[in-house]
Amino acid sequence: MTKLKWGMIGGGEGSQIGPAHRLGAGLDGAFDFAAGALDHRPEEGRAYGQRLGLAADRAYGDWQEMLEGERNRDDRVDLVTVATPNATHFEITKNFLEAGFHVLCEKPMTMTIEEGEEIVKIAKAQGKICAVNYGYSGYSLVRHMKAMVARGDLGKIRLVKAEFAHGHHADAADADNPRVRWRYDPAQAGVSAQFADCGIHALHMASFVIGQELERLSADTVSCIESRVLEDDAMVNMRFDGGTVGRLWTSSVAIGRQHGLTLQVFGEKGGLRWSQEQPNQLYWMPLGERLQVIERGEANLSPEADRTSRVTIGHAEGMPLAFANIYSDLAEEIRAEKTGRPIDPAADLYPRAEDGLRSMAAVFAVAESGATDGAWVDARPPMFR
Repeated sequence: MTKLKWGMIGGGEGSQIGPAHRLGAGLDGAFDFAAGALDHRPEEGRAYGQRLGLAADRAYGDWQEMLEGERNRDDRVDLVTVATPNATHFEITKNFLEAGFHVLCEKPMTMTIEEGEEIVKIAKAQGKICAVNYGYSGYSLVRHMKAMVARGDLGKIRLVKAEFAHGHHADAADADNPRVRWRYDPAQAGVSAQFADCGIHALHMASFVIGQELERLSADTVSCIESRVLEDDAMVNMRFDGGTVGRLWTSSVAIGRQHGLTLQVFGEKGGLRWSQEQPNQLYWMPLGERLQVIERGEANLSPEADRTSRVTIGHAEGMPLAFANIYSDLAEEIRAEKTGRPIDPAADLYPRAEDGLRSMAAVFAVAESGATDGAWVDARPPMFR
């Protein structure tokens, strides 16, 4: 099978997210890393791209140069990943979509709701994929949770509880470290810090698994380190459009928590519990029965789980493999489009621009509610009301 061509913007040498994308995109052999503008410093970006194996004429100095260089090539990239600073996502994604490229954008997709709505409209008008990297939804057992909910194993879903809490910004003496400080500065981070950084991952996972969209919320946001303008801890009560109650806690001052992304789902007939730091086990408690541990890699769990389980049972699968499942979904979608066939339903699970838009609407709703002593706020984007 001919490989698809993949390009990346951002994710240069020393970046936190770049290696995970390169591992994920290359894992199945579906994509060939063909082009990139990897650094805000043009010469460093070109040099690093060539060290990674890019041809000299496709190791670009910036995204504008890459757009012009790729748009008229017969062998132009099929998918562009945008992994640049948050404030640049909208402009880059918009320009590549308008030029007819499929895009995978890191979260947050945009900095405002209006920008998010524009991206949704452009992607639809162009007939192009605009995916958003809520990569944790790529874990095999997260997809199995979704399948269990959808097939009715839990009955009606009553409650979902999501957490994404860590303690890596808990040192007040380190609050002025530039690598930390910008996250709590409205001029650089926007209206929210911790919820916009981590909370939206937890929110997306909750919505993804239960198959419902957020309608309204009430938030308590605080800066436990008083010098911070934006929140470092938030507790959010939520109501979803299918009637499910949601609880979400996110924090950057929870000393002792490392990554701290967990999800619990409670229905009429049973409950599920999963943690990203122990992704191979899913805990399932049917009503009135014993606790069961579902292991990733067990045969015949669900089409969604079977398709995304890559390593023999008993061996850990980590974040790059979850990212690889997102890339696998996108490769399947692009190939289905090229050949005019339907996409495999088990692959039709990647996060869309609509998810990015809903997340941004939730960010602004949390900021508004937190500033008004937890008032309940409509969390839907205007175009979905």
